[in-house]
Amino acid sequence: MKRREFLGALVGAAVVGPHAARAQQQPLIGFLSSRSANDSTRMLEGFRRGLAEAGYTEGKNVALEYRWAEGRYDRLSALAAELVAKPISILFAVGGEPAARAAVAATTKIPVVTVFASDPVNSGLIGSLSHPGGNVTGVSILSASIEPKRIGLLHELMPQATRFGALLNPKTPTYAEQLAAIETAARSLNIGIDPLQASDDQGLERTFKAIEQQGTAATLVSADPYFLLRRAEIVAFAAKSRLAVLYPYRDFADAGGLMSYGVDLADSYRQMALYAGRIIGGANPADLPVAQPTKFEFVINLKAAKALGITIPSTMVALADEVIE
Repeated sequence: MKRREFLGALVGAAVVGPHAARAQQQPLIGFLSSRSANDSTRMLEGFRRGLAEAGYTEGKNVALEYRWAEGRYDRLSALAAELVAKPISILFAVGGEPAARAAVAATTKIPVVTVFASDPVNSGLIGSLSHPGGNVTGVSILSASIEPKRIGLLHELMPQATRFGALLNPKTPTYAEQLAAIETAARSLNIGIDPLQASDDQGLERTFKAIEQQGTAATLVSADPYFLLRRAEIVAFAAKSRLAVLYPYRDFADAGGLMSYGVDLADSYRQMALYAGRIIGGANPADLPVAQPTKFEFVINLKAAKALGITIPSTMVALADEVIE
């Protein structure tokens, strides 16, 4: 190579090299969850499936930085701040309303894709469902609006019962909304509700004792990340106490619980990952309408029913999306 050509190559490398390196740098997604990694396996599969549909693979052309609160909502603000301090392209917040609010409070500039458990417009998180505005969008699962359906299913299972227990987390922002929806639905069926509260392991143990003392025959577990995290303990208690329980997610039925009805969380994560892919590609979150869940699952565990001595009506079995035998 001639000296002039050699110098030209060096200059070209000096000018083009840094730009090429930046262009090849993988976008970084900050992943904030109020749950733990161990209880999120199925949801993470849905998330990665959505990324793949959008053309992205973790470790190949996109990187992820994870933070798990493990059911401790008081940790979410600090974990969100840690992620925002990094060069993330998107903040992905899952695990109920606490994670959504922590993410929104952490940044007004970085795009946030989250799951809304309550009405995000009324709570002031976005401007409107069709045009969120600002830097926030996601999927709205409206947990409280599903509670009446759960009460109806529990009533169909035990039509002679006059009172049900309802387990809720008083520390979640949607607590009052969920309780009101449950009580309203129960009144329409002439059923009384005994609210049961737990936000940590000690509270859960106290709730277990209260159920035993009250002789509760059936209980509804509301949609809350902490309860999903402790599903093994809740399901084990129900089995020991021969308690009929309707759960909010199929993960409980898979763990041996009697019945579950709720949003397909894995599919909601997939929807959110598709949005993340669009934002990486240049879409503005302000213009991405808040999506609604597309899949709900009613799962019956006949093996658990047999162990509890409960006969599931054939009409309910026929309605189930999946029956575990």
